Amino acid sequence: MRGPHNIIRLIRTGATLERTGAMKVVLDAFEAGPLLRITFRTLVWPFQWLGFKGDVTMPPAVRALTALGPAYIKFGQILSTRPDVVGDELAVQLRVLQDKLPPFSMREAKQTIQQELGHSFDQLFASFSEPVAAASIAQVHKAHLADTGEAVAVKILRPGIERAFRKDIDAFYFAARAIEFLSPSSRRLRPMEVITHFEGVVMGELDLRLESSAAAEFAANTNNDNGFQVPDVRWHLSAKRVMTLEWAEGANIGLNDVLDAAGHDRRALAARVLQVFLNQALRDGYFHADMHQGNLKVAANGDIIAYDFGIMGRLDEYTRRVYAEILFGFIRKDYRRVAEVHFEAGYVPSDRDIDEFARALRAVGEPIFGMDASRISMARLLSYLFEVTERFGMETRTELILLQRTMVVVEGVARSLDPHMNIWQVAKPVVEDYIKQSIGPQALLRDLTQTARILARFGPQLPRLAQEALINQNNPPPPPKPQRTVARLSWMALGGVIVGGAVWLTALLG
Repeated sequence: MRGPHNIIRLIRTGATLERTGAMKVVLDAFEAGPLLRITFRTLVWPFQWLGFKGDVTMPPAVRALTALGPAYIKFGQILSTRPDVVGDELAVQLRVLQDKLPPFSMREAKQTIQQELGHSFDQLFASFSEPVAAASIAQVHKAHLADTGEAVAVKILRPGIERAFRKDIDAFYFAARAIEFLSPSSRRLRPMEVITHFEGVVMGELDLRLESSAAAEFAANTNNDNGFQVPDVRWHLSAKRVMTLEWAEGANIGLNDVLDAAGHDRRALAARVLQVFLNQALRDGYFHADMHQGNLKVAANGDIIAYDFGIMGRLDEYTRRVYAEILFGFIRKDYRRVAEVHFEAGYVPSDRDIDEFARALRAVGEPIFGMDASRISMARLLSYLFEVTERFGMETRTELILLQRTMVVVEGVARSLDPHMNIWQVAKPVVEDYIKQSIGPQALLRDLTQTARILARFGPQLPRLAQEALINQNNPPPPPKPQRTVARLSWMALGGVIVGGAVWLTALLG
């Protein structure tokens, strides 16, 4: 699929970017070199007339992506969570790509429901509204169940969206390879990894059974969290292309005027949204990785309601402890301990100077702590931290990048509610509580117990494993005959030539 035929598709894309003025914005964001800029302008400029005009009232990048269609809109949404790739300014622009797209028809929606759930539409629902939200992959309707009258939210994938995404992802890979070839400096931004990440996210969102499972797990983890709700999944009305949740009534958390009119305490909401996220990441190791204003509501009783579980993040226990110790070290200004944690975790190569690294970390932390409360930013701290660790040879860790960009979004939500919020004071109780629970005598005993439990599972197999080891030690296998080895290698080499030639021919033919 990823052959030269994608050139035509990419020319149409480039023509739209050029016509809308988004080409310069994108090239600036990716810090493209002169060769890449000249190449794109040479290839695209004569074909501007092929590009879509888009909505001239929108910013250039948003205008272009909206005109190009669902796959490009989703790509823009994901890039909006990657300020480390596209820069803060473009990331902010792209965040408007939420749920205001043209919906597909009611006829198609009802047809999908009947095909997926295997029942007549009228047997399932007593009422079914026009779309209340339409995004790049799916749209949502409010409905009432025919048997109980309960209000539910029904999410339905767009018709043909799977095939459309596969075609566009194919073109994205082709473009990423071209960018890396034409602009070596762009490789540090890892265009291919960005597209691979995008593909993984999208493929997961194209099966609503996976999102239903994520919602159920997330609800179980946060069930006892005060002031936070997750709608329950209605499994008998959910399938691959349809997901049904209980209806969540509330005000959008991004509408401050509406929240004030309803009498909600925005300072309390700001603190809660940050603490809820930290609990998800540290306590549960499973967090909502798309907690922007479009996915959060405030119920009448003041509870925060989360929905849309297509993008979730997971951290193993060890990574959680490392992350907590890093945050706690910064909160206490113990830069030496923060440095030690990085070395102990293997994030920074052992041949680097730990004292020099601690001094670099102090240069990260002190300026931030010197700011007034309204300017203190945990997201900025993590961004600076990754810059420093990169200079000291730390390799990119995908789970930490996902955590960082989610932190950026969550902190943005909290700041929009309370601009004067002191991030550290709000975060400190959650981080301290996790440290007490995960590091110390009780945690050590718990770890040892879990280790013993795992080793016990292998108990019945230990005699057999020991016997096999002794037999192999006393009777080593005879070495292979040289002529057979040479023959085997020859056949392997011939097979490699044949397979390689077939792959080359397939790529050549597109």
